[in-house]
Amino acid sequence: MKRFIQGQDRQQVTLLPECLDDYIAEDNPVRAVDAFVDALDLSALNFAGTTPAITGRPSYHPGVLLKLYIYGYLNRIPSSRRLEREAQRNVELMWITGRLTPDFKTIADFRHDNGPGIRNACTRFVQLCRQLKLFTQALVAIDGSKFKAVNSRDRNFTPGKIDKRQEQIEQSIQRYLKALETADRTQDADVVQAKTERLGEKIEKLREQMRQLDGLREQLKREPDEQLSLTDPDARSMVSQAKGSGLVGYNVQVAVEAEHHLIVAHEVTNEGNDRSQLAPMANAAREAMVKKKLRVLADRGYFSGSQIKACEDAGITALVPKPMTSGARAEGRFDKSDFIYIARHDEYQCPANSRAMHRFDTEERNGLKTRVYWSSDCPSCSMKDECTTSNYRRIRRWEHEAVLERVQRRLDREPEAMTVQRSTVEHVFGTLKHWMGATHFLMKTKAQGATEMTLQVLAYNFKRVISILGVEKTIRAMRLLGA
Repeated sequence: MKRFIQGQDRQQVTLLPECLDDYIAEDNPVRAVDAFVDALDLSALNFAGTTPAITGRPSYHPGVLLKLYIYGYLNRIPSSRRLEREAQRNVELMWITGRLTPDFKTIADFRHDNGPGIRNACTRFVQLCRQLKLFTQALVAIDGSKFKAVNSRDRNFTPGKIDKRQEQIEQSIQRYLKALETADRTQDADVVQAKTERLGEKIEKLREQMRQLDGLREQLKREPDEQLSLTDPDARSMVSQAKGSGLVGYNVQVAVEAEHHLIVAHEVTNEGNDRSQLAPMANAAREAMVKKKLRVLADRGYFSGSQIKACEDAGITALVPKPMTSGARAEGRFDKSDFIYIARHDEYQCPANSRAMHRFDTEERNGLKTRVYWSSDCPSCSMKDECTTSNYRRIRRWEHEAVLERVQRRLDREPEAMTVQRSTVEHVFGTLKHWMGATHFLMKTKAQGATEMTLQVLAYNFKRVISILGVEKTIRAMRLLGA
């Protein structure tokens, strides 16, 4: 091997071994992880095991295991078994743990038992970002995305799925019975006997599946949302618009500030839509950023009058486009947007220039109070066929409709708002799903999934801050601010 760079002889004994610290460069991100955890008051953050027991075998300090997990999620090693192996061979982990090698059960138990503490550590890092003045813009983008749980679609049941599966089983049973009848007429006795036994076993298995499905149907009656997941009880079947198909998992909500794309708030839910998430996420973002006024961007899936009103009451300016789901427009008739509201007279002007007056107030099934309008000219109107199939075109107006109209005016003045929303938040979800791999969540139940997502968010924010400030400046900031 002449003329090549030569390595050291494996059998060479050194008089003065190299220091482990010499293997870790000064700008290595692992030093920032070490500085961050060392500056935390783990007891105040509600981590278990910060005070050692007087008797019994000594335990690992929670700070060591927290460093291990932050490093693992930064480097896409979320598995406790893989972290156990890495602690025995990875020089960076040897450095950060002081050559400690906890077993996978100890590592997994720490994550399982310290969900609140891990959440508080993530919150503390967001506070650190605020102290570093990384949240100069009072603008956040909110969005949700579906993440797969540890539960296959075959282990998730709804009344519709059970009906469809039982129909398929019944068809299979009839097919096997017909095959038995055909065999009796056309084949020899020995062949018929063997085939009858084989098909009889298959039919009995299918009937056992029918009985199991009947039992699951009874369990579904006790579920509030008529949905049952056998592996992860909290996971729910959801429609994934990106794939055009469904998955069983969780709907992860994030609020991302628009300047540096840092995640300021997140939540794991098992609701299939985003309709009720706007106000909670906006308030969580404002609290994290400590802003009196906040502008929030969200897509059509968040449009809800009550949620937008709650944001306005809290001093949060929401920009949410209205869904284009008008049945009248789809059938070629005038939509509600074609009617102009005249506030000073509390009337609507219709496309035929007639006035629709207020007739009465009513309360919808969802509890919203609305005012109902129509024009006396409807029966004789020449444009009636383009407007309604009834005698009168009734226009319903929510009592706080002015709030929604203000939102629409803001969107008209800022047509690029939804482009900013997508470019801010879609990259975050793409990064998180890339890090988490094809399986997404590794832990079961909503609480444990929230802990896992918190570690992903902490690692994402950590990497973003290091990218913005650099390792050395990040370490100095943590030490000076007492992270």
